[in-house]
Amino acid sequence: MEKEAWIGYGINYHIGIDGISLFMVLLTTFLMPIAILSSWTYIQKRVKEYMIFMLILETGIIGVFVSLNLFLFYVFWEAMLIPMYFLIGIWGGKRRIYATVKFVLFTMLGSLLMLVAIFFLYSTYYKATGIYSFNLFDFYGLVLNPNIQIWLFLAFALAFAIKVPMFPFHTWLPDAHVEAPTAGSVILAAVLLKMGTYGFLRFALPLFPNAVTKFLPLLIVLSLIGIIYGGLMALIQKDAKSLVAYSSVSHMGLIMLAVFSLNMEAVEGALYQMLNHGLSTGALFLIVGILYERSHTRMIKDYGGVSKQMPVFSAFFLICLLSSVGLPGLNGFIGEVLCIFGVFKANKLAAIIAVFTVILAAAYLLWLFQRVMQGPITNEKILSFKDINKREIAYLVPIVIMMFWMGIYPKPFLRKMDASVTQLLNRVNQREAIFTKSREAKDIKQRLKDSKNKEIEEEDKEEMKRPIR
Repeated sequence: MEKEAWIGYGINYHIGIDGISLFMVLLTTFLMPIAILSSWTYIQKRVKEYMIFMLILETGIIGVFVSLNLFLFYVFWEAMLIPMYFLIGIWGGKRRIYATVKFVLFTMLGSLLMLVAIFFLYSTYYKATGIYSFNLFDFYGLVLNPNIQIWLFLAFALAFAIKVPMFPFHTWLPDAHVEAPTAGSVILAAVLLKMGTYGFLRFALPLFPNAVTKFLPLLIVLSLIGIIYGGLMALIQKDAKSLVAYSSVSHMGLIMLAVFSLNMEAVEGALYQMLNHGLSTGALFLIVGILYERSHTRMIKDYGGVSKQMPVFSAFFLICLLSSVGLPGLNGFIGEVLCIFGVFKANKLAAIIAVFTVILAAAYLLWLFQRVMQGPITNEKILSFKDINKREIAYLVPIVIMMFWMGIYPKPFLRKMDASVTQLLNRVNQREAIFTKSREAKDIKQRLKDSKNKEIEEEDKEEMKRPIR
């Protein structure tokens, strides 16, 4: 943890890492060099500016994951929009301006409401203590009225739900993915979406536990809709990149369902699946990018029989696909099992529906592989395809190694999460219990007061009945 004076009035440079944020930072720093390496031949214009924006984006993302001062967190949260705006707007596809504006408008709408909620917490803490503070740990100690919690939770939850994205706030995602350059899609899917789930875990759940309890049924239903809707939409996509984008909606729905199950297995499974999704979906976007560089089309119908020309590429594609499906021995299996087991402990019906994540993923991804890689060669362009080169192998191999490591030996990752997840769940339960006791005490006082008032009224009535002498 590091803390330095910055502006004053409670605005400090306060950062730290625990078991919840550690792997998000590592995922960001692991994938950013890979994303840049994938851009080596794809980006031909304004290369220096492109690299500058990628590094600024990495700074903003890491800042979000390590900030413990809410003002600093908001600065990084908004700062991340600027480089992403330019990355899509300058180096994106034909509809890049539309996709960029939609992405920024969606994100800023939720962010502004969150800023209002942050300043309300700041004002509440000052009134209670006389001290200016944006410190997250100080806000954890606030006991807020349930009605106030509802509005504050909605402000935070909207910002995080848009970023995840949860249904029905997901509509910006396919456009942004399709129009972004390959590296932008990788970082967007692998890391930026996790900022939303991280926000729920770090801020919304521990700060507003009573509001979370109230909205839990709705949040679970929205997560389940996201799982089914994302999977069904992926099945009907004609664009390979759009298919992978909708698969993210489905997989993130499972992660959010696990987060809202509020037990150890589910939350650790959600954190682990956040890492898995970052690796597998990021790899699938890299795969689509490799095909696009050779053919300049993402339409599935334009491919067929690619494995005959690119056997090494076909092997990498299959491994990344099976990782996303959740094949035992690969990383996706561990995360999905933990998530579904944790959800089952909390809600059996929700767990049964959540299994469709795996079923639908197998359907649309295996179908994608069959149409693109197998069968006869349907396009003459494919005959000129060359198998992946050393640079492309160099950035796919580390991802595949991590997939097998996390699928075979997950213990080092999960053990690092234990203490932080336990502390998070204890904080949520304790704060809810504290407020419940406080409310019960107020109710008892009110009942005693009402009883006393009633006794006084009875005495007054008796006094009035006595004859005047």
